Amino acid sequence: MAAILPPALTDVIDALGKLPGVGPRTAERYAYFLVRNDPAKALDLAQTLQHLQGGIGYCKKTFALVPAGQELSGLYTDPKRDKTIVAVVAEPFDIVALEKTASYTGTYHVLGGLISPIDGIGPEQLRIAELIKRIDEDNVHEIILATNASVEGESTALYIQKQIGDRAVMVSRLARGLPIGVDLEYADQITLTRALEGRQALS
Repeated sequence: MAAILPPALTDVIDALGKLPGVGPRTAERYAYFLVRNDPAKALDLAQTLQHLQGGIGYCKKTFALVPAGQELSGLYTDPKRDKTIVAVVAEPFDIVALEKTASYTGTYHVLGGLISPIDGIGPEQLRIAELIKRIDEDNVHEIILATNASVEGESTALYIQKQIGDRAVMVSRLARGLPIGVDLEYADQITLTRALEGRQALS
């Protein structure tokens, strides 16, 4: 039986379908978009992807993404940043979310994931030991645990807190609450628990 689509196109569809959140139909739409539009757009995409891995490095202190060859992130070396305050996040793109608030002037530490036994990810595979070392080296006085409000996020935060031990460091957690527009009956257990813990008196 003759192939319905050219192999060059099905190869692209298969490759796009391997991306997280991209189903078969979405992969087909993306691929067809590249086919029917200016070939220069597809070529530009191919070139940027080709240079992706070689153009990225990790900060040796915070493990945030940096240009290849750069040792330290500007978010760490900036003299306006308070190195004694560290927000601990799971992934590099969590930094982007916090930076968009324009209200945080401390530094960051990227764990590289969350503790998840079901996925085979244990504490030793994360950058927790590096965080503890950094607490001592930079005289950190506050750690903000900015991990997700999930079972994995809570487990990771608890483990880090135990590893910090009796060091003179204040450990805080991002406040959790109910999103605007969400009915109480649809809120998950962790969100409700955090909302109760973070309740405030009405003036």
